[in-house]
Amino acid sequence: MYKIGMISLGCPKNQVDAEIMLAKLEGAGFKIVNDTSGADIVIINTCGFIEDAKREAIECILETVQQKEDGEIKKIIVTGCLAQRYDRKVIEEIPEIDSIIGIGANDDIVKVCRETMDGGSAAYFPPKENLPISGRRLLTTPKYWAYLKIADGCSNNCSYCAIPKIRGRFRSREMQDITGEARTLAASGVKEVIVVAQDTTRYGEDIYGKLMLPALLDKLCEIDGIEWIRLLYCYPERMTDELIKTIARQDKVINYIDLPLQHADGDILAAMNRSGSKQSLAKLIETIRKMIPGVVIRTTFITGFPGETDEKFEILAEFIKEMRFERLGCFAYSAEEETPAASFDDQVDDEKKKYREELIMQEQYGIFMLNNKINVGKILRVLTEGYDAYSDSYYGRSYMDAPEIDGRVVFTSDKIIEPGEFVDVEVMDTIDYDLLGRSVV
Repeated sequence: MYKIGMISLGCPKNQVDAEIMLAKLEGAGFKIVNDTSGADIVIINTCGFIEDAKREAIECILETVQQKEDGEIKKIIVTGCLAQRYDRKVIEEIPEIDSIIGIGANDDIVKVCRETMDGGSAAYFPPKENLPISGRRLLTTPKYWAYLKIADGCSNNCSYCAIPKIRGRFRSREMQDITGEARTLAASGVKEVIVVAQDTTRYGEDIYGKLMLPALLDKLCEIDGIEWIRLLYCYPERMTDELIKTIARQDKVINYIDLPLQHADGDILAAMNRSGSKQSLAKLIETIRKMIPGVVIRTTFITGFPGETDEKFEILAEFIKEMRFERLGCFAYSAEEETPAASFDDQVDDEKKKYREELIMQEQYGIFMLNNKINVGKILRVLTEGYDAYSDSYYGRSYMDAPEIDGRVVFTSDKIIEPGEFVDVEVMDTIDYDLLGRSVV
């Protein structure tokens, strides 16, 4: 019985891929271990989306190579987006890797592991569309919440993005397949499902001929045991009135929308191969907030995209000040090879890109602090995640906070509360990105 350790980097979609591979390995008799030290094989499921992610993946591989040289592990297998994007170049640069496979070979992970342990060295890159996007999973999240991937790949072809090259065209899962998996998750104790895809709002267009996310949400809301349904990776041009009304109507679909906008200047958005303008995006935000009272909108922006003059950056900065987003992330533009934007003439200096990013985040911190104080005195429903003995406090998340990216609610309680239990918390104060409170009976 070989011991397998898995390191999964990057986004939740990649994490689901890792969970499917782990389930296949466990089903084949391999022993899955949490600590890579002492493993026979360490599988690194890489990210390769932008420069920072590639750097993290390479550093992780090199650290694992050191473990191998120190005799702590025996074999290294690399898969995921970095492997898919650069294929054999990765193993040529780091020959200590034993096997490398593209995402289309994930379904063959059991075979690859056995061949690698037998002394073989696989370098296998079948079509990326062979990636399994459904199947039994060995969850790596806490037992009370899980990601639910409804599609993979992307057909939006934003000029700065390498995802279509790495993951292939957009491919939806059958609705019956998704709801079947959601029932299995609910039966195992999952209370919050977080719906993910490269573009969740495009769900169903390829297999049903129309946007089907509202219909899917209605079906998911019928499943007993699921109490929260959270949406990530929505695109503004597909935030239809039907979808907004569905979120407003369905109590289980929490009032939290992840809506990456990327910019507010119309010319920059057009160069990104995205639609919209400051005016149209402001109107969309106004509509969402009017139709879904109390909604939390999380968004992301890119600074320093080619052609972003001081004036166009100011349009973005003013838009952010005016919209006062509840949650916001900002990233300096990363010129990715083999993307159209990387060859644009009017590239922005790296120092200026980073400086603009810092300005946006400084402004947003003030907005966030003011938004956070509005919650003082409110009673929020919180999904408990753990207990901190040092502060004698519990912590968890309200509907306003997605796991691993947002803040949390820290609260005291006179009774013992288990992870995964919902509790009402009166907010008493704030500290940085967190809310402080006490449970109410």
